[in-house]
Amino acid sequence: MKYLFAAVMLASAVVGFSEAASAAGGCGPGWYRGPYGGCRPMRGPVVVRPGPVVVAPAPVVVVP
Repeated sequence: MKYLFAAVMLASAVVGFSEAASAAGGCGPGWYRGPYGGCRPMRGPVVVRPGPVVVAPAPVVVVP
């Protein structure tokens, strides 16, 4: 009976400590703490491309 109790205690300790690693820093998986303490996503830099150049003809005014 002692060994069963010890095995149950060991199994509960392993399960309890394995969840602590995924919540390190309090931000959750895929996030980290930024320089001011806020949560930031773990990803590459955001690249913003400029839009296409639109060339329209000058308006034509017809005088009656």
